[in-house]
Amino acid sequence: MTAPNPTVTLQVNGTRVEWQPRNGATLIEALRDHGLTGTKAGCSVGECGSCTVLVDDRPTPACLVLVAELDGARITTIEDVADRRIARMKSAFISNGALQCGACTPGMIIAASRIPSGASPEEIRAALAGNICRCTGYASIIRAVQDAQARPDA
Repeated sequence: MTAPNPTVTLQVNGTRVEWQPRNGATLIEALRDHGLTGTKAGCSVGECGSCTVLVDDRPTPACLVLVAELDGARITTIEDVADRRIARMKSAFISNGALQCGACTPGMIIAASRIPSGASPEEIRAALAGNICRCTGYASIIRAVQDAQARPDA
């Protein structure tokens, strides 16, 4: 008889949760298994950025991280309504037409929300290099990031 999987305690979008992930479960699988489906599964190899979440405030591809290794971590997903930077970025993406099919949008917004204010278009492109968008051509995304940075805290 095999031992049950260990319980992992996390802060997910500001709420303490205890999950008992199956062996080898990635963070994207666990998030989606627990109803947090805003984070999109894309390539499953860390190349596209669609599954980007914040792990202890660092943009991280959720498809590459095992949940069992995250005990005690703070996870922030696109569903977080308390993070003002994410809220500003969501609004700016909408008003600047920086989303089309939506596959990259959650990961792009999470990554963009951590770009320092005053970043140049080149710095924004570099910061978003791990997030692929096949629809927009990136001009509207860069405008959205600059617009969000110019907005006061909500």
